[in-house]
Amino acid sequence: MNKKLKLGLFGFGVVGQGLYDVLHKTKGINAEVVRICVKQHGKERPIPMQYFTFEKNDILNDDSLHVVAEMIDNADEAFEIVSTALKKGKGVVSASKKMIAEHFEELHELQLKHNAPFLYEASACGSIPVIRNLEEYYDNDLLESFEGICNGTTNYILTKTAEENLSYADALHQAQQLGFAESNPKLDVEGYDAKYKLTILLGHTFGLFVKPEQIFNFGIQNLSVADSTYAREKGFRIKLIAHTYRTDNKVVAYVIPKFIKPHGLFFDVRNEFNAVQLGAAFSDKQFFMGKGAGAHPTGSAVLSDISALSYNYRYEYKKVAQNGKVPFSNDHDLTLYVRYEDDATLDELGVHSITQRYWSPDLKYVIGKVNISKLLAANLNDRKDIFVAKVEE
Repeated sequence: MNKKLKLGLFGFGVVGQGLYDVLHKTKGINAEVVRICVKQHGKERPIPMQYFTFEKNDILNDDSLHVVAEMIDNADEAFEIVSTALKKGKGVVSASKKMIAEHFEELHELQLKHNAPFLYEASACGSIPVIRNLEEYYDNDLLESFEGICNGTTNYILTKTAEENLSYADALHQAQQLGFAESNPKLDVEGYDAKYKLTILLGHTFGLFVKPEQIFNFGIQNLSVADSTYAREKGFRIKLIAHTYRTDNKVVAYVIPKFIKPHGLFFDVRNEFNAVQLGAAFSDKQFFMGKGAGAHPTGSAVLSDISALSYNYRYEYKKVAQNGKVPFSNDHDLTLYVRYEDDATLDELGVHSITQRYWSPDLKYVIGKVNISKLLAANLNDRKDIFVAKVEE
């Protein structure tokens, strides 16, 4: 039997308002928002001011509140809120992927030490229930791979470059006008957002706690008309994909653009939608798709966690207990399209086993193999002279 939950909410921006909205429109969820902590004084709010406070301890020290819902955009402040709530034995839900990724192992230990549940479905893939599936459906199946479009902003931009022949800059501007991209889109377009999500998912796929800085990420910010033209002429579409899989008795993980062939399941995932493909030893491959951004999709994922808490649900982290034999490693070769300007770049990246090479006054690229460790060391997101994309083999 579920119990009535009283919630303290931190943040009332897009996600916080989305949660409040879906909670009050959903029948059967035995929960209510009692108090909301915000920072900005004098701002007009869509609900009565009696709900609001500007003091975090009004929620954290209120023993009548069962659950803290953390929906703010400052990772350091979010960690302070979440860790304090867990230490007080409160249930916590969060959508803060950067905060969770940077403190994942510590948050896991706090849950165990204080016997407090912490759920964060909305931090991974928007409305797609991937963490719950990894925890429950795949807990007794030998997982082999996770592959996903985990960022709606970049997928929207790439949809426009593919279908409307827009330049990257024009597609980004359109995404910003529609509210899909921030004025400073670095975290999305350079693949950091997808990497934070992948860091979290590594714990639920292979039971590994890996620091975000150990994982290679490269985004779409250097995408040129020439790259888009190459993909179009080959019949491919470019998607920013987060990968992790078991290979050669190790686990690898990285975020990189990928050329998707027409028969690929990600080929027709358009606009702000996310998609996930899981591969397992016995159940083979399964595919999930849903909206990855927006107030209501994210709010619905948070609401699902709140509902689960009312039934005393918590993550069991079975794969963390099972793991110990398969390490994380960046010593793995990828087959890549590498568009470059200076020939020295190929030596720097250690490109080898080249199968294609093209040179003209306006464009130079090769297709060959590159070790992930070389990519990580090269700090490619700080450079403007290169674009790399994974080639399906």
